Amino acid sequence: MSTQKIGVIVSSTRPTRVGDKVAQWVASIAPEGTEVEVVDLAEVDLPFLVEPELPATGNYTLASTVAWSERIRSYDGLVITVPEYNAGYPAVLKNAIDSLHAEWNGLPIGVVGYGWGAAAGAARQLGEVLDRVKAVHLPGPGLSFGQDLTPEGEILEAAPAEDVQGLYNQVLTAVREKVTV
Repeated sequence: MSTQKIGVIVSSTRPTRVGDKVAQWVASIAPEGTEVEVVDLAEVDLPFLVEPELPATGNYTLASTVAWSERIRSYDGLVITVPEYNAGYPAVLKNAIDSLHAEWNGLPIGVVGYGWGAAAGAARQLGEVLDRVKAVHLPGPGLSFGQDLTPEGEILEAAPAEDVQGLYNQVLTAVREKVTV
């Protein structure tokens, strides 16, 4: 059986973010034998919707979009770690999704929310967008400040590690089902 490659996306680019800590924790509890790579949207640095053609055409001309497309295509699945900003998810994540098209179709994507209220609103909205782009949307657990992590991003003992492992299992099952179709 081949090793599955899963990208764990840090979807916040704020200087005071804790998303990098959450993503590192999520990556650290991946099942043995899974290749995991943390993808920081702050480092990806996509311009805001500047391709001359719609993403649905697949005619990417900017080096940044081509590199983003190739990177997403290199993964068998993703886990997106998402905070909640004013009852929604970060614009940089929406831009990262909207910059591509065919790359999302059929891609298994798990979602782990974090923040006050476990980012339930952001995770719900993100799920609607993932469904629209025809990804295989797999809702995961949320981490709440004060219960599962500190506002500084330190993961607490109560954090739902088993639920995140279960999400990985769902993502990997979806990957295997996609490969056998």
